[in-house]
Amino acid sequence: MELQKTSNGHQDLSPDRIPENGYVSHFNINTRGTISEKKVTALKVQKFYMTSYLLVCNLFCLKQSFFVGKTSFGMSIFNLSNAILGSGILGLAYAMANTGIILFVLLLTSMAILSAYSIHLLLKSAGVVGIRAYEQLGNRAFGRPGKILAACIITLNNIGAMSSYLFIVKIELPHIIQGLLPDNSDYWFVDGRYLIIIISVLVILPLALMKRLGYLGYTSGFSLSCMVFFLISVSPLSIHLHTVRDVNSFAFVCHPEVLPIYTELKNPSKKRMQKVANISILTMFVMYLVTAIFGYLTFYGNVKSELLEMYSKKDTLMLCVRLAVLIAVTLTVPVVLFPIRRAVLQLLFPDKPFHWVRHISIAVCLLFLVNLLVIFVPNIRDIFGFIGATSAPSLIFILPGIFYICIVPEEQEPLKSRPKIQAIAFVTLGFIFMIMSITFIIIEWVTGKKTSGGH
Repeated sequence: MELQKTSNGHQDLSPDRIPENGYVSHFNINTRGTISEKKVTALKVQKFYMTSYLLVCNLFCLKQSFFVGKTSFGMSIFNLSNAILGSGILGLAYAMANTGIILFVLLLTSMAILSAYSIHLLLKSAGVVGIRAYEQLGNRAFGRPGKILAACIITLNNIGAMSSYLFIVKIELPHIIQGLLPDNSDYWFVDGRYLIIIISVLVILPLALMKRLGYLGYTSGFSLSCMVFFLISVSPLSIHLHTVRDVNSFAFVCHPEVLPIYTELKNPSKKRMQKVANISILTMFVMYLVTAIFGYLTFYGNVKSELLEMYSKKDTLMLCVRLAVLIAVTLTVPVVLFPIRRAVLQLLFPDKPFHWVRHISIAVCLLFLVNLLVIFVPNIRDIFGFIGATSAPSLIFILPGIFYICIVPEEQEPLKSRPKIQAIAFVTLGFIFMIMSITFIIIEWVTGKKTSGGH
């Protein structure tokens, strides 16, 4: 590219003539006619200043576009564990009641291993192309349709999760307040509709407005502490764990959060992020297993598939334990909201820099939408149960496998290589799980009877 000449024959070095990438391929400093030695010297000086100017511009652009992660290894584990936590812990005792202990342990172990492998595929695909956004991987694999598909699946899955968590708050928090403050059943502050609005505005929204997901590591750690308190209390206090059909069909759905956490990880590398994922999955595996076993054995033969049942209104300790569960669920919502906002930004404002107005507006709109769904749609769990039966297998199995097959070049791994064949089998397994989950839900809707699982 040559710099355009001005009317006096010199090169136009004004900023609006500089290419968008900040680079100029070469300089053409020749002009027509004979140039005096003094003019040649002036052009050399001009070229020197121009080169210096472009170098400064390029360094500035590089600084603006290159994000340096500052989230520690431990905080990343807290955030990813918290994302996993809300995916199915309240439904595991019921699943064990339907499958038995041995089969349940085998299924949970298999799902943990498959989830870790799925994250491996996701990180490998991201590393090949240098992209750390789920939607951009879809764009790289299938163009804009792939980007839209990935963004829509993430949005539907996580909106369903947010609705499920707020639905738990709507149902359970009034009972806890009534237990702690008797004789107040007629007051507005025991109405679940008002309570979820208050919780959304005072707790969830401020956390969702954080600029970086890594800042939520502290609240995620507190959320996990609440669940540890719950687990410690389960066995000696013989807590009766009733359950709710979670919107996700699988227990370790955290994939929308993996790449955002990877982006903000300090000293990021595939190996380091895989270690974050493995530790998070192992921690949640232990927590899931303990919760399921204690909930199942404490009330053997009487484990139900409904929400957490209200304990004695006079037993303050039991109410505090249940409150701890609600706190843990509530603090998961901001973590789940971040990938939705990122998906919206990738679709609508892909090339725009960070702006607080967009950041805040999307969060407010999402919370407003979810509150409307929870308040005015009584069968919201059934609706998102069906959506979760398709989105969860897609996020865990189908999309990571397909991305890996399409993005990793055949020169590096041929289609008939073992890693690619494993990825193909992984995708096939995802479609099988999806069909099974949808079948179970349809049978339940038609017959009105609970099937054995989906957890």
